[in-house]
Amino acid sequence: MLSRVAASFYWLSRYIERSDGLLRMLKINYASSQDTVQEFTWEPVMRIFAGLDAEEADALENDSRAVLKYMVTGKSNSNSILNIITLARENARGVQEHITKDLWQCLNEYYHAVKDPRLDRALQREDPIGVLDVLIKQVMLYYGTVEITMERGEGRAFMNIGKYLERAIQSVDILDTKFSSISENPDLLTDTTYWKHLLLSLGGYELYLKTYREGFESENVLEQVVLNVDFPRSVIYSVNNIQRYFDRLKNESNVDDYREMSFQIGRLQSRIKYSSVKSIKAEGLHLFLTQIRSELYSIGNSLNQHYFANS
Repeated sequence: MLSRVAASFYWLSRYIERSDGLLRMLKINYASSQDTVQEFTWEPVMRIFAGLDAEEADALENDSRAVLKYMVTGKSNSNSILNIITLARENARGVQEHITKDLWQCLNEYYHAVKDPRLDRALQREDPIGVLDVLIKQVMLYYGTVEITMERGEGRAFMNIGKYLERAIQSVDILDTKFSSISENPDLLTDTTYWKHLLLSLGGYELYLKTYREGFESENVLEQVVLNVDFPRSVIYSVNNIQRYFDRLKNESNVDDYREMSFQIGRLQSRIKYSSVKSIKAEGLHLFLTQIRSELYSIGNSLNQHYFANS
């Protein structure tokens, strides 16, 4: 497969996964902003998905509607849903002959849903949760279409590597941000609503209730999001799948590159697999997550170097 085509598959999938994570975070945080009796801040969401520092986030004055406009349809925000889906569509256009017609139509529908001028008005005047749900369903439709129409070849392997790499980075960022807030406000440690919203933003609330009967505990949340191999958005689940789909890229022409990257992914996989909540806390959660994030970015850089010709 041409490096340009492989890179387009990879980035298409990363952008779609990023939009999914952002939409879910916006939905849960908007609901939280309406329910809370204390002062609510969008700063953690802005820091994770827009790269804004506290001062820049404060410039939006924690106006929920203004934040939604900036994060969903903001043209000046490179990580807005509008700009992310535009980039995803551009990558899909570049490999249009390699994807199914159903998948192109599905992505095109998502793009036009975000571009619709009525969406912006609805975010400002109607119930934003309903609007965000429409876009979240577009992502679900996209993933269903990929699953039932795409050939099980190299293209899909690159798509899944991109998806799970993006997902792992998001889970690490969300955990790091949420737990760092506890050091600034220790009362959050026993705030069940705080942990509930974290799990809802990752789609892990129902699984948590089925797995842990003793209520919301920070250690249990950490265990589920980092170490639970059955949770689709856990860090270890994502890394396991990066390894799984990378294994499918091995062929006679890329043995050296494959071996180098396989070692890199396997080292990260073992680092997480043989960790425990106790060992992570002893090391320091922030340090642990920072190192995991660094390794994930390093895998992305290696893919760019060895498979995408630095595209």
